[in-house]
Amino acid sequence: MVISYYCSLKGKKMKNPVENNHSDPVSEFILLGFPCSWKIQILLFSFFFAVYVLTLTGNLCIISAVWWDTHLHAPMYILLANFAFLEMWYVTSTVPNMLANLLSEISTISFYGCFLQFYFFFSMGTTETFFLSAMAFDRYLAICRPLHYPTAMTVQHCIRIGAGCWVCGFSCFLLPVYLISQLPFCGPNTIDHFLCDPGPLMKLSCVPAPATEIICAIFNSVLIFSTFLFITSSYTLVIRAVLRVPSAEGRQKAFSTCGSHLAVVSLFYGSIMVMYVSPTAGNPAGTQKIVTLFYSVMTPFFNPFIYSLRNKEMKKALRKLFRMMRFGQRQPLKN
Repeated sequence: MVISYYCSLKGKKMKNPVENNHSDPVSEFILLGFPCSWKIQILLFSFFFAVYVLTLTGNLCIISAVWWDTHLHAPMYILLANFAFLEMWYVTSTVPNMLANLLSEISTISFYGCFLQFYFFFSMGTTETFFLSAMAFDRYLAICRPLHYPTAMTVQHCIRIGAGCWVCGFSCFLLPVYLISQLPFCGPNTIDHFLCDPGPLMKLSCVPAPATEIICAIFNSVLIFSTFLFITSSYTLVIRAVLRVPSAEGRQKAFSTCGSHLAVVSLFYGSIMVMYVSPTAGNPAGTQKIVTLFYSVMTPFFNPFIYSLRNKEMKKALRKLFRMMRFGQRQPLKN
């Protein structure tokens, strides 16, 4: 991250490699990324490539454990498997392109490719907020309403909730993407970022767009704070209920499960609140890149470790999965 910040600062002193200073509409953008020496770019490539592979591997292990272990065919783990699948695509929406750009002298992306990346990246981020909310609601029902939980959160209800998270997540960001794509872009065409982010994009517009900026800021604020308040309210009620549990073992088990969820919520929401409550706020480009790297690359990397290390059932399922892979067993694991 220190290297990333150094490269971002260095990029401010470098002349943009290619800029469209004419009045013609922009047909492609240049992602400035991390403009630094070739050796540092190779170092960054190696680091992010390793993180990307480990992220895919860790989340795939969680999905496989839930799929093969019949003890994990429960709503909480079905939601967790969906979340892990989402994280794999979330990191894939940016990292492969970033890795290719690190090895390129000039990193260009087409106008439509830029807005496609914008749409899929932020749609999956929005879907993540909905899944975190669904997981918080599941824990609330399981701990605060244990007698109603078997009927309120059946596997069928869980599948419907998961489908609703996917549909709502990919529907919500259509309006911001449409509004920003309608802005006139006539140059310059250099985005001082490693992805197509709404803040730098709006700054490249030929004319001020205060209405679009306000709409996007309100949209982000409502989305982030509504889901965050729902999650914190759910876990506040959960913690109150857990503290009333007379058994120390019961409290420890509940806190172990909820603690992993709260850690992921803190990592994700702590970083996106800095960035997107006010997307055109005067955050330095280096700060934007570091914060974006944290929630888009490092958080999906940490999540499998957080969920597996703090959950005994998941650790047990992963051990059985590794034994199955070692000995070539192909039947679902039941014991």
